[in-house]
Amino acid sequence: SFVIGADQMLNCNGVWFDKPTDLDHAVAHLKALSGKTHQLECSVCVVKNGERLWHHNETASLTMRDLDNDFIMSYLNALGDEALSSVGAYQLEGIGAQLFHKIQGDYFTILGLPLLPLLTFFRHNRILA
Repeated sequence: SFVIGADQMLNCNGVWFDKPTDLDHAVAHLKALSGKTHQLECSVCVVKNGERLWHHNETASLTMRDLDNDFIMSYLNALGDEALSSVGAYQLEGIGAQLFHKIQGDYFTILGLPLLPLLTFFRHNRILA
């Protein structure tokens, strides 16, 4: 059987962000990203019997619009604890789309898994039809 692992980190001008640990950190992340472009670095790896069979790295670039404190608090109140489960304290697939001015890159990469290259690997290796 295969083991699939994926991880994601956020880089904004040389500062690395992980998932916020609490609401205060989520506020700080959004304030730090406000009005700036950052990169989401996403990796996926397929392992079988302890041997790496394949890996892929992909980057997406996102430009956040300028956010004021009231908007940040309103957004985080609407998102709730889900903000703590996301790198950068946002989720693009929901109301988080309102945070952005410009997005470049694969949607699935932004969600945390470069799905299309993974599916290509599976088809190439006859794991999927």
